[in-house]
Amino acid sequence: MNDFRFNDYGVLTDGEIELVVSQKRPANPQKGYLPMYEFDIHLPGKPGAIGGVSLRIGNTEHVIKYAGHIGYGINERYRGNRYAAKSCNLVRQVALDHGHNVLWITCNPDNHPSRRTCEILGCEFVEIVDLPEDTDMYREGERQKCRYRWDLEE
Repeated sequence: MNDFRFNDYGVLTDGEIELVVSQKRPANPQKGYLPMYEFDIHLPGKPGAIGGVSLRIGNTEHVIKYAGHIGYGINERYRGNRYAAKSCNLVRQVALDHGHNVLWITCNPDNHPSRRTCEILGCEFVEIVDLPEDTDMYREGERQKCRYRWDLEE
């Protein structure tokens, strides 16, 4: 990741939502962090974000098995409109631009809305894995992750 460069994407939109980069987080090799884009999700013409989506660039065992490449969250008031899936579809091109043809998405087994988002995207459910005790997620009380594989070039 030494030669990694963030790209400028402006506003990504499908006409229903807009994604705007809120942060570009550089890699932190000491902590094992990959470079990451963070996007705010907006409704066109409305003030304030309705949620966010992030995309990690690169592959590590931790990302592939536990953390995932994509994270998303939609404010409660706006849930049920498939905004998470729509956001993932918009960041798909960013991932492809950086050489990814497969992304991993993880979520807690009891997070049914997130699991549904993976299904809507056409991700393949691979397995449920136990989190290692030395991870931050484990220390925060999480014990397992569902792993979904998203083939971007299908």
